[in-house]
Amino acid sequence: MKKRILTFIVLAVITTMMTSAQIFKTNLKITVRNSLGNVEENVAVQLFRTEDDYRNETNPVTEVVYTDKKGEVKIADLDARVYFVNAKKGDMNNIGAGVQTNKLEEKKTNKVTIIIE
Repeated sequence: MKKRILTFIVLAVITTMMTSAQIFKTNLKITVRNSLGNVEENVAVQLFRTEDDYRNETNPVTEVVYTDKKGEVKIADLDARVYFVNAKKGDMNNIGAGVQTNKLEEKKTNKVTIIIE
């Protein structure tokens, strides 16, 4: 009986650890604002691994995603690294106004604000 209880406890701990590892992924929440500080809806946002890829708009890490009413996009399941953010809406973009994230912290929702002008 003690072996069964011990086996059950060990299996429960292992299952909990595996579930926790799957739940906590590295995510990025980007808020896009204009030069007046107002949030911008429907901004096209895309991530790149390198500055060259960003400049040439090649090899994107993500598909284009669009900001919501709060000016936010959430991108899930990323590697913990630096990314280059391309944000565009009409004739506004973030060139020269911050294009690089800090290295993302693993298993956290990282937050960054991008300004488009």
